[in-house]
Amino acid sequence: MSSTGKVFLIGAGPGDADLLTLRAVRMLNQADAVVYDRLVSPEILGLSPAGAQMIPVGKAPKCHAVPQDRINEILAELAAQGLTVARLKGGDPLIFGRGSEEAAYLADRGIAVEYAPGITAAQGMASATGVPLTHRGLATGVRYVTGHRAADQSLDLDWASLADPDTTLVVYMGAANISEISLNLMRNGMPAALPVMAICSATTPRERRIVSRLDQIGVDIQATPMPAPVLFVIGRVVSLYRAGNAPIHEERHPPAVAAGE
Repeated sequence: MSSTGKVFLIGAGPGDADLLTLRAVRMLNQADAVVYDRLVSPEILGLSPAGAQMIPVGKAPKCHAVPQDRINEILAELAAQGLTVARLKGGDPLIFGRGSEEAAYLADRGIAVEYAPGITAAQGMASATGVPLTHRGLATGVRYVTGHRAADQSLDLDWASLADPDTTLVVYMGAANISEISLNLMRNGMPAALPVMAICSATTPRERRIVSRLDQIGVDIQATPMPAPVLFVIGRVVSLYRAGNAPIHEERHPPAVAAGE
């Protein structure tokens, strides 16, 4: 065994094991230890090598059982033992996943890091629901933003820039602040009738969806809570949603219509 191991930062995708990349599977198969987040699905954890150390470091809203600093240390300690470490993160490790922070910490200590990109939740949503992120005549671009700040700090987003009806806005981890987000977008010109989809556990049997509109989504989320994290898709593309590809649980609220209708 070498004196220093290495760490694979692996994007586990939105949950469906079929959406893992071949590179991610190859890296996971080499692991002596698997350090995984709460968002990694049981189906993907089941692909870990027999005999590998399984180390949960998941964080939930307002409950960081293993602080980020400690996660960094765990990765370094395992690699220092000469182990090959698979660091499994939901979605993509470089999209709101703090993968770059972990990589920098390891690099500073001379520990090799390799990446396997993952399908981010927004792309998983699109494949599961048929709602595109862009569509000719409805959305010429897409933006990803986080719906919360560390230590519950106030959201200081550029609302005027985000309130663009020609761009699909995808809000990660925004359930607690969706009412505030919606209000700020409407104050900056977003139509109240703009359709919105909320989705959790996309691509898995536990998937749930709510179809609503910008001026109603905050009320709907309170009335029908969804387990975190919840992804919000805000934009005219949601008007293309058809319920035929039904999940285990779906809520439809006042009909979502394209802006201007």
